Amino acid sequence: MRNKVFTSKVVTILLLIPLFAGCNAPKSQLEVFNGYFRSSDYAKSLEFACSKIGKGQNPGREDLLWSLQAGSVERLQHNYQKSAEYFDKSEEMLKYFDLQSSIGDTAAATIINDNAMPYKGEDYDGIMVNTYKALNFMISKNDELARVEFNRAMDRQRRAKEKFAREINKLKEEIEKEQQAKSPTLKDNIENPQIKQLISQRYAGLYEFEAYPDFVNPFSTYLAGIYFNLAGDHSKAVDLLKEAYGMVQNNQYIAEDLAATEKILDGGAKLNNTVWVVFENGLGPVKEEFRIDLPLFIVTNKVKYVGIALPKLAFREQAYPYLSIKADANEYKTELVANMDRVVQTEFNKDFNIILTRAIISATAKAIAQYAIQEQDSSAASFASILMAVYSFATTAADVRIWTALPKDFQVARFRMPNDRRITIIPPGGIVFDIQIPDCSNAVVYIRMPFKEAMPVYDVITY
Repeated sequence: MRNKVFTSKVVTILLLIPLFAGCNAPKSQLEVFNGYFRSSDYAKSLEFACSKIGKGQNPGREDLLWSLQAGSVERLQHNYQKSAEYFDKSEEMLKYFDLQSSIGDTAAATIINDNAMPYKGEDYDGIMVNTYKALNFMISKNDELARVEFNRAMDRQRRAKEKFAREINKLKEEIEKEQQAKSPTLKDNIENPQIKQLISQRYAGLYEFEAYPDFVNPFSTYLAGIYFNLAGDHSKAVDLLKEAYGMVQNNQYIAEDLAATEKILDGGAKLNNTVWVVFENGLGPVKEEFRIDLPLFIVTNKVKYVGIALPKLAFREQAYPYLSIKADANEYKTELVANMDRVVQTEFNKDFNIILTRAIISATAKAIAQYAIQEQDSSAASFASILMAVYSFATTAADVRIWTALPKDFQVARFRMPNDRRITIIPPGGIVFDIQIPDCSNAVVYIRMPFKEAMPVYDVITY
């Protein structure tokens, strides 16, 4: 009778293995999207992203991720209304996931891996959603909605630290429950210094970077400062520009903006005849998978495979190190406002311990299952143990989902409006092009170049 039970379990496991052997489908899907995007085939990029968005009432596992990608591609095609619609959907999904319990998701991640959980978005995702929506509305001359979106972006930055603290507390509660229910050695595995040593060997650059303040994106803060200045809210603009300058003190243009705005508050003349060139440059980071075998305390010769797969950031290229701009007889160079690699890495490093802990919980649970089956000491149990080891290997996959259409960095130049209202953009080693600025008091010229060979996409936002 017992052999029949084990035979039934063996069959069940055998049927489940094919379902989860390809459980890292998002990895291959992102590679397809990135290939289209990298070749400037924005039509196929958009078509592919849209094909991955579900039609259900509630968001599916990757719906948020692909809505973010679609919103970015629509911006590159100047379809700002459609872009805003995708970002609206993205924001609705972010709110939906904020209100959902993570208990079921954590259980699924323990049995399978983190890919079983829906992509709920990062804090920088939400901040950039509101920033891009604000830009879309600036281009569309809808200043009231632009104001709303910048306020939302700044509010997200303020709330992000509190959200992270809540996630840490939830994780502690989940660890305690798992420890009581599954294994008294779980805490030892989580705190095992050998695991941390292995990770530091395989991911040497994990902590080798200069972080921004908690969940703050200097570009969003700076652009909001420019907007509120142009909109006449100079007091708010000063506060935002001070915050931006505090993070990017070597940028002369931010210093000029701050000084000019403080003069306005002291009774000086309002902004006039000013041009900002904003350069959205290159491609932001992707995530790659790396595996390590675990020295778990549960391991015996009856456990055939124990390992974890973790994500690591891989950084992609700039389009250009800067843009030169000729205006009248003068020449200016764009300077860095925000490095999105650092923005992403700041948040990734805060999340990494949570990701690692979930991976160890999952590996421990699978190791215990292998051990328990092998302890039955029968031919059926031996076969089941082998299948459980195969299942463990097949479902050991890192979550590499990330918004890959983001840029590598944001740069800016600021100067007086040229007399002929014509500026010449000179990418070093690239194709030179001219931009004519229409009659206006001030202008923001927004240029997007995802990679060196890409045709520049630009808008002139007038005030």
